[in-house]
Amino acid sequence: MSFPPRFLEELRSRLSITEVVGRKVKLARKGREHWACCPFHNEKSPSFSVSDEKGFYHCFGCGAHGDVIGFVMRAQGLPFPEAVERLAAEAGMDVPKASPEEREQARREASLYDVMEQACQHFERHLRSNQGREALAYLKGRGLSDDTVARFRLGFAPEDRNELKVALMGETVTQEMLVEAGLLIQPDDAGREPYGRFRGRVMFPITDKRGRVVAFGGRILGAGEPKYLNSPETPLFHKGRQLYALAQAREGARATGRIIAVEGYMDVIALHQAGLDQAVAPLGTALTEAQIEEMWRLAPEPILCFDGDTAGQRAAGRALERALPLLKPGLSLRFATLPEGEDPDTLVQKQGPVGIEAVLGNAQSLLERLWITEAQGAPIDTPERKAALEKRLDEQVKRIGDTQVQYHYRTEMRQRLRDLFFQGRPQRGKPFKGRESGGFAPRTSPLLPPTTPQPKLESLLLSCLINHPDLIDEAAEPLGHLSFSDPGLDRLRQEVLNLIAQMPGLDSLTLKHHLDAHGYGEAVASLLRTTVARFAKADALQDDARKGMQHALGRLRRPHIVKAIHDAERRLGEEVSEEAENALTALRDELSRIDDIDDDENA
Repeated sequence: MSFPPRFLEELRSRLSITEVVGRKVKLARKGREHWACCPFHNEKSPSFSVSDEKGFYHCFGCGAHGDVIGFVMRAQGLPFPEAVERLAAEAGMDVPKASPEEREQARREASLYDVMEQACQHFERHLRSNQGREALAYLKGRGLSDDTVARFRLGFAPEDRNELKVALMGETVTQEMLVEAGLLIQPDDAGREPYGRFRGRVMFPITDKRGRVVAFGGRILGAGEPKYLNSPETPLFHKGRQLYALAQAREGARATGRIIAVEGYMDVIALHQAGLDQAVAPLGTALTEAQIEEMWRLAPEPILCFDGDTAGQRAAGRALERALPLLKPGLSLRFATLPEGEDPDTLVQKQGPVGIEAVLGNAQSLLERLWITEAQGAPIDTPERKAALEKRLDEQVKRIGDTQVQYHYRTEMRQRLRDLFFQGRPQRGKPFKGRESGGFAPRTSPLLPPTTPQPKLESLLLSCLINHPDLIDEAAEPLGHLSFSDPGLDRLRQEVLNLIAQMPGLDSLTLKHHLDAHGYGEAVASLLRTTVARFAKADALQDDARKGMQHALGRLRRPHIVKAIHDAERRLGEEVSEEAENALTALRDELSRIDDIDDDENA
């Protein structure tokens, strides 16, 4: 059974060979590649190399070598068709039937590559002809050297609408092939002859990652619209999946571990000429999910360096939105902001590589960019506006597909919101200057150690939260700062917090299922069986459960607050300062709130 070459190429591009091989052997990353002991012969020292960038595995011991399909064939003893079918199911692709029509399509695509290569050579020749003098002068005026022009195979398409057709048509190239390749436009009026798509334009060949010409971009000389014109979608060209100059950038990206996405052809070429040979660009569209994943094959954190104008920043925002569901441990994006009015091309011309490197060196993480996008300038002068900001950030974080990454984003965002909402609280690495979120005492260690054992209160609090998990978010921060006197209850406390952080919105039944799956089923059953307080039971009213939770939590925290007050009073006696007075006031306020809750409970 045979498969269309385009289908196999797409299958290989969708799969990570390290993920597939990693199911069979334990891989360890070293530099740009992963290593393991070879699964195909006995060895004690790893000589089996796997590379996502190159798309193949190789054993330096026994010589085993192949791509992801070859690995599955060899590791599982499968014939080629069955290996393809299994991998296609994993990649979510339908396996095409090997029909005569599909075999003909594959042959036609091979012929189209030849057509595109002939067209590229034709445009290159015209750039050096009398007709191309203005186009060559334009490129020279943009600062491009002869070597750069040759490396990117830049060319020129004359104004004559029939010139390309006449030049290329012959025994092996038909008019239909030129239309299918996107080089000619077929008028709607069937009586009219096809004519050249690109006329009077500087030509930028677009290649696939193997360096084969699949499309063109053309920039008009002088006035006219559109300024840039790209090939249409063809059997060879899918603009949402391909990146300009990816073939030229692969070697530089592998060497540096960095890939830079910019907006336009000239930006890419200017950066390559300046020595930053890791630059690529999307093709007239916002960066797509497929293009992001393509860049991740070369570098774990591609840097987006779009123009500083409104359109450029909008494009960066769309890329962020598309990247969020795709984020995985170690895979993200960074965002470099250019000075106002500059693009990479103009900045390199004015300041050279040093200028652009300075911009890239200050690139923001995706988390930082998300925070700035949502929080910078947002009014937070009322509870409703604070809640609106918190909701926007929470909705964005929920879009992250990987639960580990989502957990860390949620943790960081909540920390930042606390810092923002309570301006008096300390910044990371700075002395305490006021009260923390909710009036916590300043911490000298991650957990507050248990004081007098209070296992009954600890049990009631956990029972309440397991039966009413929608209250956990309110208790998460103070509960996270405590440690329980009973080791078993303390482990259960940590597991409940971890599960809710990773999977917010769990109802009680689902939370119990997850706890059971993590080995806590018997502990939870025993805990809930011995629960006698009404507020901690599953059928308690929400308000009763909340008041009971607050009372139990306050009682557990009270000894720590009292001790912190004594420590603060001692420090104030040693050295009077506004900082110490603010800290003491915050602690006393917190103790007062806890006692107020106790009074309400006892009333």
